[in-house]
Amino acid sequence: MKKLVFRIPATALLAAALIVICVTPVAWLAPGLQALYVLPLAYAYWVLRNRTTVTEEEIVARGVFGTTTLNWSEVKSIRLVRKGWLRAVKADDSEVTLPAVRFMHLPALSVISGGRVPDTTVPAPVEEPAEEPAEAKTDEVVESEK
Repeated sequence: MKKLVFRIPATALLAAALIVICVTPVAWLAPGLQALYVLPLAYAYWVLRNRTTVTEEEIVARGVFGTTTLNWSEVKSIRLVRKGWLRAVKADDSEVTLPAVRFMHLPALSVISGGRVPDTTVPAPVEEPAEEPAEAKTDEVVESEK
């Protein structure tokens, strides 16, 4: 069974480490400020938890607070969100956010879904107009001047 997992790149965890470094001088100024370390831990949890797994049969969208599983038969369309993750539109017009899936992932999503999601990055084939029958050619004699 083919499976494709979309996740936030692990390099995003470097930001959590940077936040820990930046918070450290402030966190030790007064008792209780150590609670500031919750921010980078929460961010790291968010990076590791958010993902979308797509197979030929279903989509599993995993967020911070829960997981949603959709069969392809439940998906009416995929909505493109400007500057955001794609959303699956269900038959009842409710939407499910697909964490870490962006417009650039449409070709891969099209392949793994078996064509259920059209690849909008490929231009549609343009039908050329049918050629008109060539008119009967007349034999023309061109004489050259000598």
